[in-house]
Amino acid sequence: MPDTGAVTLHLVRHGRPLVEPGTPAAAWELDPAGFDQVWALRDRLPAGAVWCSSPEPKAQQTAQLLTDGEVGVVEALREHERGSAWVEDFDGAVRRAFAEPDAAAVPGWEPLAACRERVVGAVRALLAEHAGHDLVLVGHGTAWTAAAAALTGDPPDLDRWSRLAMPDVIVVEPPSDRGGNAYDHR
Repeated sequence: MPDTGAVTLHLVRHGRPLVEPGTPAAAWELDPAGFDQVWALRDRLPAGAVWCSSPEPKAQQTAQLLTDGEVGVVEALREHERGSAWVEDFDGAVRRAFAEPDAAAVPGWEPLAACRERVVGAVRALLAEHAGHDLVLVGHGTAWTAAAAALTGDPPDLDRWSRLAMPDVIVVEPPSDRGGNAYDHR
């Protein structure tokens, strides 16, 4: 069978972090009490895949628990930037970010459109660089929700976002009814 270049993306959300109010979430470490949940995800991920991670510690540590292979660190796969301000209605703030992606949902937050552009650009570059290989990318729930929607042409699945566990995986299958690069439509 000829190689069509179609791959399956496994977008892994990091394991449970040690939450430190007052410290930016981007600096949080993985909670050792959640390691068993991370290890339980190993069997759901493909052997022989190319692995990359967000630079955030909780994502890199999750990747290290999930594979014995090499994991590339890709700066652009970092989460929707939110600073260090604690937000009481986090769910509502993220939903506002998706509803109005060109505006900051909370003062100091990156507009979601900027996150989506950065992450989707990185994912498309990785797909092109590793054509014909499954990809496992370890990162973050909001970034993966935005990326999955952009890559499939579907609306963001905020119900799935709200149900994502730590860790969890969103599998993005190549659409069979689209020509060219199955993930390259806007």
